[in-house]
Amino acid sequence: MAERSQTAPEAGNDIGNEDVIGGNVSKYVVLPNGYSGQPKKGHLTFDACFESGNLGRVEQVCEFEYDLFIRPDTCNPRFRVWFNFTVENVKESQRVIFNIVNFSKTKSLYRDGMAPMVKSTSRPKWQRLPPKNVYYYRCPDHRKNYVMSFAFCFDREDDIYQFAYCYPYTYTRFQHYLDSLQKRNMDYFFREQLGQSVQQRQLDLLTITSPENLREGTEKKVIFITGRVHPGETPSSFVCQGIIDFLVSQHPIARVLREHLVFKIAPMLNPDGVYLGNYRCSLMGFDLNRHWLDPSPWAHPTLHGVKQLIIKMYNDPKTSLEFYIDIHAHSTMMNGFMYGNIFEDEERFQRQSIFPKLLCQNAEDFSYTSTSFNRDAVKAGTGRRFLGGLLDHTSYCYTLEVSFYSYIIGGTTAAVPYTEEAYMKLGRNVARTFLDYYRLNSLVERMTVPMPRLRKETPTPYKHPSLRGSASNVPNSKGDKKSSLNHKDSSAPF
Repeated sequence: MAERSQTAPEAGNDIGNEDVIGGNVSKYVVLPNGYSGQPKKGHLTFDACFESGNLGRVEQVCEFEYDLFIRPDTCNPRFRVWFNFTVENVKESQRVIFNIVNFSKTKSLYRDGMAPMVKSTSRPKWQRLPPKNVYYYRCPDHRKNYVMSFAFCFDREDDIYQFAYCYPYTYTRFQHYLDSLQKRNMDYFFREQLGQSVQQRQLDLLTITSPENLREGTEKKVIFITGRVHPGETPSSFVCQGIIDFLVSQHPIARVLREHLVFKIAPMLNPDGVYLGNYRCSLMGFDLNRHWLDPSPWAHPTLHGVKQLIIKMYNDPKTSLEFYIDIHAHSTMMNGFMYGNIFEDEERFQRQSIFPKLLCQNAEDFSYTSTSFNRDAVKAGTGRRFLGGLLDHTSYCYTLEVSFYSYIIGGTTAAVPYTEEAYMKLGRNVARTFLDYYRLNSLVERMTVPMPRLRKETPTPYKHPSLRGSASNVPNSKGDKKSSLNHKDSSAPF
């Protein structure tokens, strides 16, 4: 790397130096020192003033090297991880080195081969940069803080190039996706606005189930799923979309699940943070996943709305709230995995492990060995911890994590980078695992219209120790569920 001027402003992990970053760069042209004419080809123009964009400052180190500063989360300088920006006015064959210099985290998957994403006008599909062109190191020029540098060669002068931390998934994309589902007029898909964010963006709530399950007085078994409480964790949205796509499909498994279960999904709990390009916080600088204990209706309106709905369902004697799953992305670990809770009741603790073990059988990228159960005090305000303490012993609360980077298939050591499709496949496998959990496999086999399975191999029906009787004998109320749960079975295959 080129030597920097000792008089140049320093940037790093300390908060004080971030006060110079007040917003995103907007069509910012970097001119050589002493140059006063009109910009020429090769004088790079940086921009992050678009939805989910993030780039706070650019400094030229030399002709081919640039220091890039992440804009901190709105109203919270602690978090600087997500970046998303464009570069234009390039020259053909122009080679550059970009240094992301002010990450707020030290540990990163960049140590393990992760690389930034890139696309361009003529190649609109996101791709990962070659790992050999990416370096993650402690930099003496930036107070020995960690820097991620990557080399890149612009090959088409008329293209606009876009770089991002991971595959972006914007609020607008999400709204277009839900609009397209609504236009299909499916009688088992219901969309409602549960509330609004501080900036008046929609908090969408989806209900996916057969209409018969929503009739007044009908006993319901509810699976509640949330996502994107941390806006920069974009894989959460792809996993959520995979779940939704599968549940609204005509796949026999999806049809059986809709007949027996009610899926409530709030896929984007932090729409303001997503829109603004924050990594972890809301518009007002709150990490919403630390405020489940007492969310404010004015400061955390989306969280407040979801919590009130969950409590209402929990208090409804006709509703059995059986699962709560909050979907996140992880910046330092591989694979998909889960966090669960610790209980004094050993039987309840053992029952909680069943779903992730089943998911591990269905999804090659899900790791049960990385799954852990804890009651860390730092996590007390999370949805998983709060609801795990609020709901009764018939309910199971998890955080589903998926790597920003890759997964490792069992029996190998090679990292397989995630794609958008691979994230959505994990979502589909999460959905189908409920079939195994509720022992509904035989109902799928009776379907008159054959459909292809998600995976080529035919999985061995799981001998679920919790539900006895025929496969269709699924408990229909909280009382039934409590009386039928018995997970102590030595024949369980784990």
